[in-house]
Amino acid sequence: MFDFFKKYRLFFLFFFLLCAGIMVMFYSALKTRKSLPVYTPSMVNPEMVDSLIQHQANKRTHRIAPFKFVNQNGDTITNKDYLGHIYVADFFFTTCPTICPIMGDNMVWLQDKIKDLPGVKLLSHTVTPDIDSVPVLKQYALDKGVNDDIWNLVTGDKRDIYFIARNSYLAVKTGSTEELYDMVHTENFILVDSEGSIRGFYDGTNFDTKDPESKNMQELWEDIQWLYENEKKEKK
Repeated sequence: MFDFFKKYRLFFLFFFLLCAGIMVMFYSALKTRKSLPVYTPSMVNPEMVDSLIQHQANKRTHRIAPFKFVNQNGDTITNKDYLGHIYVADFFFTTCPTICPIMGDNMVWLQDKIKDLPGVKLLSHTVTPDIDSVPVLKQYALDKGVNDDIWNLVTGDKRDIYFIARNSYLAVKTGSTEELYDMVHTENFILVDSEGSIRGFYDGTNFDTKDPESKNMQELWEDIQWLYENEKKEKK
């Protein structure tokens, strides 16, 4: 048996190297196969989108629109503060007794995760700006342990919040038909790339990696890392 292997050692060596090369190629192909879609209004639930843009499908034209709000410290926050940054956005209100506390805790978890990724940020919009004043947001931020360098909690004109929620982030349902700008926020966390394009929607209340119905917090963290590394490579 030994003589047999010795006689054909070059063949076995070649075969081994060939198999190793094929395995490396397959591994590389699988490793680079991951990608994140660029979302347009036509790709999401119509309930979340203003009727005027529901059928928009051009990936180059849909970007987060310019905005101007006030954060928990009374500072003006605009889209320029997020330009060139990957960030996660959501909609909430401080007196929400149901999903908001869970979303808030999960955003705190995410804040801790991204602290070592320079430039990655968080942005939470209140849907009840008449209640969530700057002092209220500040107290909420203190209670949650918000890092002001990473996470802005913003308030502003309800019409502006409504517009950006349904025309940019595609993430808020309309509320009562009796009030023009009534909003019903969802559990969605929205991943936005450095160019202002939406790259994913995630259930901000869900850590269940076995749930096939929705992308969860663990997936969001993995996608942030992938997008961060991918954009870093593209800038080189």
